[in-house]
Amino acid sequence: MAASEEHAKRRSSSGGTSRRPAGETRRRPAKGPAWAMRTAAEQLTELIGRAPESVSALKPTNDGWEADVEVLELERVPDTTSVMATYRVTLDKEGDLVSYERTRRYTRGQIDRRG
Repeated sequence: MAASEEHAKRRSSSGGTSRRPAGETRRRPAKGPAWAMRTAAEQLTELIGRAPESVSALKPTNDGWEADVEVLELERVPDTTSVMATYRVTLDKEGDLVSYERTRRYTRGQIDRRG
């Protein structure tokens, strides 16, 4: 038996209940965590006119998603003195921005002493 035939036989006898046609790849839900991160960052950019540096927190809620997005607010030299801000962004289940608020301002070089 060829290696590819043996591999196919093992897959078919693995006992799994999910069957996909040959060649079809497994798809992740369209509205999962990666989608929510991108959507929150894109919509916040449209509203405040600044590109996010990162998404530092993301959690699902009963109504959609909540994300903490880090944004460069004031660029300074040296870079460690630049002013950063954390925005809390709330999305509904369809990905529409419901609300946002700035929750924190800090210098880039600052060490977080919370928690």
